[in-house]
Amino acid sequence: MAKKKTIFVCQECGNESPKWMGKCPACGRWNTFVEETAITGKNDRHTFQVDKDSRSKPERITSIALKEESRIETAMPEFNRVLGGGIVGGSMVLIGGDPGIGKSTLLLQVSSQLADKNLPVLYISGEESTKQTKLRADRLNVTSDQLYILAETNLEHIVAHIETVQPKFLVIDSIQTVYKEEVTSAPGSVSQVRECTSELMRIAKTKGIPVFIVGHVTKEGSIAGPRLLEHMVDAVLYFEGEQHNTFRIVRSVKNRFGGTHEMGIFEMKESGLEEVLNPSEIFLEERSKGTAGSTVVASMEGTRPVLVEIQALISPTAFGNPRRMATGLDHSRVPLLMAVLEKRAGLLLQNYDAYVKVAGGVKLDEPAIDLGVAVSIASSFRDQVPKATDILIGEVGLTGEIRRVSRIEQRVQEAAKLGFSRAVIPSRNLEGWTVPDDIEVIGVETIKEAMDATLE
Repeated sequence: MAKKKTIFVCQECGNESPKWMGKCPACGRWNTFVEETAITGKNDRHTFQVDKDSRSKPERITSIALKEESRIETAMPEFNRVLGGGIVGGSMVLIGGDPGIGKSTLLLQVSSQLADKNLPVLYISGEESTKQTKLRADRLNVTSDQLYILAETNLEHIVAHIETVQPKFLVIDSIQTVYKEEVTSAPGSVSQVRECTSELMRIAKTKGIPVFIVGHVTKEGSIAGPRLLEHMVDAVLYFEGEQHNTFRIVRSVKNRFGGTHEMGIFEMKESGLEEVLNPSEIFLEERSKGTAGSTVVASMEGTRPVLVEIQALISPTAFGNPRRMATGLDHSRVPLLMAVLEKRAGLLLQNYDAYVKVAGGVKLDEPAIDLGVAVSIASSFRDQVPKATDILIGEVGLTGEIRRVSRIEQRVQEAAKLGFSRAVIPSRNLEGWTVPDDIEVIGVETIKEAMDATLE
């Protein structure tokens, strides 16, 4: 017989303590411990085994038969790309994003597309009534008879409806609103999220149903609830976008059935989300040519090269300490690259404010954009205009050298496709691949060589 005892659980990281503590020793947050009732002893939890009498046995790795995972493709190639080629049966996918970013809209559109393929889909909303969901469905022109809508938060009732409908695709919107009666804590707490996710995972694995769950995010941008939630699911997708921008980015940060850091780009319109098949053209369509401080870089987002514009503004400081601000890239990269320019290129930047921005609202975090950022800073400082048809690719080291980057061929091919006539790349990347006919490739070894080659 299971016994109950009282414990205190951190609502940020899930750390447990037998007594209340002001500061969590695991994550360092204050006032996050909440009293909950824990069940100890024998528990009637189900395993993922379909047959309760079956026992797993050790097998030789050479004797294990492999079969290709069957995938369900949606009508959105961008969404399929992020998932690794489609939805895998029995998988569990977590989607997080800011409120109002479009998570429910995306999943309702995906549900409609799967229902149009005559696949029963059960969409469970814990935040909206069925009439509210119907209003959104009418706006998105969702009319399939195979799409079932349920407004429910009790997990036991949800499981019963799953047994009745027998869906081929399940959506939970959102996991923070679902609760289990056996757990005494409030919905959205660590214990509730953990137990409800475990039960939904059992359903996904035993019945082979793909399950998509929506997760709220904290003010820091991470998914609310215990970190264990991201470890339990098969894939974690983040839905990003700026409040005043219509473009939305779905980014994969974990995927057991595909590559991570894949990116799909959508545009939010009145009729719902529409795909952006060539994002580089979108990010560069408003680029102002012939302006100092503007360069174009090629960044890899998963397996896709994306060309974006880097803008820099260097101005004399009015205070004792100059400001260093960055939007869309790591804040620490800007002062680091400015220090390299001072030491290796002779630019006296110590009394100047620096503002660097990635145009289009994209966030870049790979080192291959270093060369473009450094040249844009030097361009604004010298008031020299870079050549508008140049693309800059390369990592900048602390000694001023330009280091090699990966997937150089895909980056240059994307630049040639969009009409760029010259690519400035690390000299160590010149060998081992075929250069496209309509673009010139220049290899540089130092930041000084790159500035001489690009600034007019």
